[in-house]
Amino acid sequence: MSTLTKILIVLLTLSSIFLCGIVVTYVASADNYRQKYNELQTDRNGLREKVNDLTKQLGEKSQKNEQLEDKLNTEVTSLKSQIKELQTNISNAEREKAALVEKVNSWASITKDFSQTADTQGQLLKNTLEELNKVKTEQVKEHKEYNETSSALVEKMAVIESLETEKKRLLEAKADLQDKLDQLLQPMGKTFAAPVPVTPKIGEARPALAPVVTSLSLQGVITAVDLKNSLVSISLGSADGVKEGMKFHITRGDEFICDVLIIDVDAKEAVGVLDLVQQQPKVGDNASTNL
Repeated sequence: MSTLTKILIVLLTLSSIFLCGIVVTYVASADNYRQKYNELQTDRNGLREKVNDLTKQLGEKSQKNEQLEDKLNTEVTSLKSQIKELQTNISNAEREKAALVEKVNSWASITKDFSQTADTQGQLLKNTLEELNKVKTEQVKEHKEYNETSSALVEKMAVIESLETEKKRLLEAKADLQDKLDQLLQPMGKTFAAPVPVTPKIGEARPALAPVVTSLSLQGVITAVDLKNSLVSISLGSADGVKEGMKFHITRGDEFICDVLIIDVDAKEAVGVLDLVQQQPKVGDNASTNL
């Protein structure tokens, strides 16, 4: 056997060994690739199922999002309507506010004028009360003078009555004396001549007739009280016989409260000023001319 043949045999043997190794390696690798392919196929199927689930969930989410969008659009439309209504209400409120401000300004002017009028009326009432107090003082003075005059008149009437009694007694005595004188002069043929007075005879003094006073018994109640100005109103007026200057006694049960001197009279109501105040009068207290 030649050397070349030996070399070729050795090379052929090495090539066979190498090819056997390559085949063994390929077979081993082929098994690994099939396993990996199966694993990849399983993973792909799992991923496809996940994709299907996610797609389904995405569809549901999309449907929910559409529902939410519709709901939000409805709410936005409702809110826009409410905003428009609120804007209308705001415009109306602003107009009402302007009208109210104008009314407030008008009432402020009216209140100012009323305050000025009230001040003027208060001053007039104060002056009237001062004059009323003066008149009341004069009435008290005149009443006192009237009482004194009445007392003096009663005394003079008593004196006149005693003088009348004395005059009657003197006339009776004169008649007795004249009878006796006639009895003495008749036997002598003479008679008694009545003396002629130089001055005309004055009639007998007669007491003046006292004025007839009728007492009104009026009963009413207090309808309004103004303690600040010391004024009250009663439920009686000129139709009931009330006149200015009359005095009413105010009572509550059996308690005396005060007196009221009438200063203004209407048909069904009268206003008076407080006097001799023992307690503060109230609406509903009794008012009468006689205690």
